[in-house]
Amino acid sequence: MAVEANVNQVEPKVKRQRSSLWLDSFSRIIKSKTSLVGLIIILLLFTVAILAPVIAPYTPDEQDIINRYQAPSAEHILGTDELGRDILSRIIYGSRITIQIGVISVGISMIVGVLLGAVAGFFGRWVDQIIMRIIDIMMAFPSILLAIALIAVLGKSLTNAMIAVGIVGIPHFARIVRSTVLSVKETEYIEASRIIGAKNGRILFSHVLPNCAAPIIVQATLTVGTAILDAAGLSFLGLGAQPPKPEWGAMLSDGRSALQTAPWVVMFPGLAIFLVVLGFNLFGDGLRDALDPRLKQ
Repeated sequence: MAVEANVNQVEPKVKRQRSSLWLDSFSRIIKSKTSLVGLIIILLLFTVAILAPVIAPYTPDEQDIINRYQAPSAEHILGTDELGRDILSRIIYGSRITIQIGVISVGISMIVGVLLGAVAGFFGRWVDQIIMRIIDIMMAFPSILLAIALIAVLGKSLTNAMIAVGIVGIPHFARIVRSTVLSVKETEYIEASRIIGAKNGRILFSHVLPNCAAPIIVQATLTVGTAILDAAGLSFLGLGAQPPKPEWGAMLSDGRSALQTAPWVVMFPGLAIFLVVLGFNLFGDGLRDALDPRLKQ
């Protein structure tokens, strides 16, 4: 009974400390100029994606062969491509695909990676050895080469590209969660929960994983940028999004033959990729600093 009372006293204290950390972290993010710039870029991306049918001057597949490779003008602000399609409209609609890539790819990486890392760190011994050796094998391959190999097995499509990028990102989440679980499971309230007879599943999902939320969120934010780059690279190679989808990497691939005569065909999709990846990286760095209790003043 004394141990159970101790657990009941410790858990609310841990929850209050966790809540205080999140509030303090939100304040740090707002005050940080770099993370605020990243947040603004991310919010702008979502706003453009949601309002795409309203703000896009043309439909993404509307062709005008007569005006192909038209330079930026009042009629076509960012110019047109090899089929006379408005580049601005395609970039705007392409933001929806970019968000889809980020959410699905990182979702796959996070769900599978968190589960593997949590099980490996919590149970240890032979379970840990098997899981981490598989993770080590996956990390031995360059990410883009592993993604290409997976696409070769799954087939060329945007969906398969997102699955491949998601699988490639699993080891990063698994290693981070495992290291966090190894430290969290040695805390007093976890030991007290074991003593009063709490099941392993309840301890893992109710007490251990909630304390791993901060590094998971930071890793997810930083991984979005990497996922967008990897998916764009696969589309550029013709392994991801297929025509006529307005995916930014595919737009780069379509315009590379006219790089010298119509540089805007490549420049503006490339700039869109750069800004979005920069936004997620800036926000992720700010989030990492904000959620680090060692930096709390």
